[in-house]
Amino acid sequence: MSGVAAVALTGLGASSARSETIWQSLALAYANNPSLNAARATLRGTDEGVPQALAGWRPTVSLGASIGRTWEDSGSRNLAAVQNNAAISLTVSQTVFAGFRTVNSVRQAEAIVRAQRESLISTEQDTLLSAATAYVSVIQDTALVSLQRSDLAFLQEQVRAARDRFDVGEGTRTDVSQAEARAAEAQASLNSALANLNASRAVYRQVIGIEAKNLSADTGISKFIPKSLDTALKTSEVKQPLIRQAQHLVDAAIFNVKAIEGQRLPTVTVDGSLSRSVNPSTFFAENTDSASITGSVNIPLYQAGSVSSSIRQAKESLGETRLQLDVTRDQIRANVISAWGNYQAAEASIVAAQAAVEASQLALEGVIEEQRVGQRTTLDVLDAQRELVTQQSNLVQAQSNRIISGYQLVSSVGALSATDLGLHVQIYDPTQHYKAVRGKWFGSRTPDGR
Repeated sequence: MSGVAAVALTGLGASSARSETIWQSLALAYANNPSLNAARATLRGTDEGVPQALAGWRPTVSLGASIGRTWEDSGSRNLAAVQNNAAISLTVSQTVFAGFRTVNSVRQAEAIVRAQRESLISTEQDTLLSAATAYVSVIQDTALVSLQRSDLAFLQEQVRAARDRFDVGEGTRTDVSQAEARAAEAQASLNSALANLNASRAVYRQVIGIEAKNLSADTGISKFIPKSLDTALKTSEVKQPLIRQAQHLVDAAIFNVKAIEGQRLPTVTVDGSLSRSVNPSTFFAENTDSASITGSVNIPLYQAGSVSSSIRQAKESLGETRLQLDVTRDQIRANVISAWGNYQAAEASIVAAQAAVEASQLALEGVIEEQRVGQRTTLDVLDAQRELVTQQSNLVQAQSNRIISGYQLVSSVGALSATDLGLHVQIYDPTQHYKAVRGKWFGSRTPDGR
């Protein structure tokens, strides 16, 4: 039974020179995970809100043309007339002052972009946490399958030994039946463990993008664990992207209020136009050219109460956003405390599980020796084996829980990013797309050529 104990104790600690490390899997998830790539696309779409807001500073230009024919009949056959006419015009309109709406709309759009960037970081951390969980789950379920196989082999040997003793008159049919029942139970447990392993491999493929092969159990998350709960809480206040996102949304709500309030201020525009009218019906075609430039001021006096209602509504939304920031801070704090407690509990569980495995191993060896001299029954051996396998399974799960809870703790404080972990991957730079589209005046192609 020493081999079974070794599987339980080292199933999450063995490594292979050619195995795939968790850092490689995390890097693959960072580059290929569809949910993370979708979040990046969402941010690129959000970037376009800034040039749309900046459009308030720019002129609008339109070109118009018309062509037609006019029939005039004065009632006399000889006085009927037909006239052809055509016209073309170019109109330019420039807003000079819009009640600071453009300024505040641009600032609002920029704040929304910053909030969306923090949302992307949060999605990145969720993706890496899912990848780490999937990775460890495959290792855990692989170790449990090995345990169940070893258990089945041991019980099949007990069945053989019970039958041999029965054949020579040293055992009973009950001993054989008990051993056969436990072997059948172990076979069912093995089938369940294999199903769990297949499910874990499927999740791994979904999150990371490749099949799980030769995974290494070297999941050194310990060096990223905060040294104390106070350190974890202070780190989360600075690094947690959900808190920063909520702060940027407050800024966006403030600028939204100011932009709506600008609707009560005057609007100043300058309009210019060039036009040419052509009447080719006369002997000499008549062309009429005209040009105009007009400045206008629109001062709103009463807007049916709609703007005032919109301002009140925006202020209430601002208050809600500020309260939501407090809710987010409290939720993050609770998450950090919970994750810290889970990690500490997982570490303590490993110590207890190791002691239980060692005691169960010694107990089984003692029961087997006592059975040989007739002081123990076959059922005693089967019960001792069941207890050992249970404790070995608990140890594997405790080791797995410690690793996963470690990643959850690092994620809760906001430090589970590709940059923080030092993954060997090209870091996605959200500012590249933003800089490429912010100053665009025209062009419908995206920066990547679509």
